[in-house]
Amino acid sequence: MAKQKFYVVWEGKQPGVYTTWAECQAQTDHYTGAKYKSYESKAAADAAFKAGWKGNWGSGASGSGTAKSKSSGSWSRSTASSTPESMEIDYDSISVDVGTRGNPGPVEYKGVDTQTGDIIFSCGPIRKGTNNLGEFLAIVHALALLKKEGSSKTVYSDSVNAMKWVKQKKVATTLARDASTEEIWTLIDRAEHWLRTNTYNNKVLKWQTKEWGEIKADYGRK
Repeated sequence: MAKQKFYVVWEGKQPGVYTTWAECQAQTDHYTGAKYKSYESKAAADAAFKAGWKGNWGSGASGSGTAKSKSSGSWSRSTASSTPESMEIDYDSISVDVGTRGNPGPVEYKGVDTQTGDIIFSCGPIRKGTNNLGEFLAIVHALALLKKEGSSKTVYSDSVNAMKWVKQKKVATTLARDASTEEIWTLIDRAEHWLRTNTYNNKVLKWQTKEWGEIKADYGRK
């Protein structure tokens, strides 16, 4: 069973501490400059909400001058220096995520406007696949769409494996090729071909879930 999380909304339609991602998302979707973050305990969330977003969210955390425990939902200075892109969200971007029913199982994915949460594209459900394969397809879908539009927007994903596969232009999966996986393999082959035959200048960055909360495209199935 997934561990209970608590979501702090400092800047949103109604700031407060929420116990589900759906409640947090309802307060932050379509809200310009939303600031929110997940915590692993009610006490930590309450303390963070009371303290305010500065020092607890995004680039403000690096200015607090103290290393904070990851278990509390905050981040340490060493984390900031090793992943400078985690310091501040680029809201002029597309965030992607995948929804699965079993792993492997039916897969769907979508890309949303990071600022507003509006859905830009979606695909599925695909009969059978894995979480990482869905993430891979979502990233490539976003890159292809942005290239077609002539946009240099950033793409965010919370899957390290999928980002690695995009960089390598090839997936590394144990999912068998058979009748049940034919649909997703057709899409994977097409995506790999696109990566081999196209260039792009978009950044593909890791969404820092511990610092920023769940990615905007999250399906809320945790």
